[in-house]
This record gives sequence, structure tokens and C-alpha cells, in this order.
Amino acid sequence: MKYLYLYINLFTILVPFIFSFHKRLQFHLHFFSFLKASVLVAIPFILWDGYFTSLGVWGFNGNYISGIKLYHLPIEEVLFFICIPFSCVFTYHCLLLFFNMKWEERTEKIVITTLVLFLFITGIIYLSHLYTSVTFISLAILLLILKFYIQVKWLPSFLSVYLVLLIPFSIVNGILTGTGLDSPVVWYNESHIMGLRLMTIPVEDVFYGLELLLLNVFFYHQFLDKKANKENR
Repeated sequence: MKYLYLYINLFTILVPFIFSFHKRLQFHLHFFSFLKASVLVAIPFILWDGYFTSLGVWGFNGNYISGIKLYHLPIEEVLFFICIPFSCVFTYHCLLLFFNMKWEERTEKIVITTLVLFLFITGIIYLSHLYTSVTFISLAILLLILKFYIQVKWLPSFLSVYLVLLIPFSIVNGILTGTGLDSPVVWYNESHIMGLRLMTIPVEDVFYGLELLLLNVFFYHQFLDKKANKENR
């Protein structure tokens, strides 16, 4: 059990990595674009994560980690920001190959606007709850920028894929937050969350994951486009 968190990371990335070389998927051709995007996004999230750990917003159970640390964080938590995005971006890549997940423009605007309003209002109501307020408000700002300023075209596809990703998310994050265990791998300070949970998972984690993956997919697309432009010159 000492290496449980490490095993979760490795299990999460193993199957997607193997299938990345499948001739119909060929995600291995995009490894470098993903890696650049992932590292770029991991840096601020690690800083955020480490700072909240130092404040006691959340913490880690020593029974399930190796003991190696980087900036207040177990090395397993640092690896989380590479392994989880890899498996999720791989899934996003695969589903885009086989399914058309476009929405009507009107539907997209209604969904994004409603989500942004919900996030802003909830973040303000729970302003004294650090995890809730920071996550909800920062995600609302990110969605506004992506939709109405940068005007990315892939938001509907991403949100559709994220609904699918919530299934493996509930398994992995469920274990990390204590499902099936005597105590959680990752614990949360109840004074900094709303208290609403999906089984053992704080509802904030759903939106934290959404923000993490949104940024990964944004920079992944940026690097893919840059690579395509170079190849077409």
C-alpha cells in the first residue's frame, strides 16, 4: 500500500501509452506536442497544489506514498499532472477520430454562458472556501477567454469528451479520496470545500479536473497547429 498512489498513476497511463502506437490511432506522433503542453500546464498547477498543501487546504496520507517530495508535494502528486492529462488527451484524440461531437453555435453559447454564471456565482457565495472559490472563479474566467476572446472551435467536442472521462475519473479519484480504503490517499480540509461529494469525491474535483484538462487541450492544439504550419511550409 506504500506505493498505491504511484501504482494508480502507472495504471492510468499504461494502456493509453500502449495503444498510442496503434496504426489507426497513432497518438505517438503527437507525443512531443502533448509533452510540451503538459509540462507548461503542470508548472502552475504544481505551484497551486503545493501552496494549498502548505496552507492545509488538502494533504496526503503517508501510508500510500513513497515519501519522496517536491515543493511540499509527494512525487506521485507531481506525476499526476502528467499521467492523468496523458490518458485524457489520448482519449480526446481517439474520440475525435471516430465521432462527430459538434454542437450548434446557439447551444454552445447557452451551455458555456450558463456554466460560467454558475461558476462565478458559486465561487462568490463560497468565497471563504479556498478550494471552491479559486477553482470555480478561475475556471469561469478560463471558459470566458477560450469561448469569447480566443474563440476556440473545439470546446463542444472537449466538453462532450469530458462527460465520458468522468467515468474513469470517478474510479481513479474515488480511490484517491478513500473509496474502498481505510483512509483517503488525499484528504481535504472541510472548511475549504462546499461539503458536497460524489461518493467520496469533493464536487470541486470535477471542476478542478475540467480546468486542468482544458488548459492541456488548449496548448496541445496550439502546438499541433504550430507543427502543422511548419510541415506545410
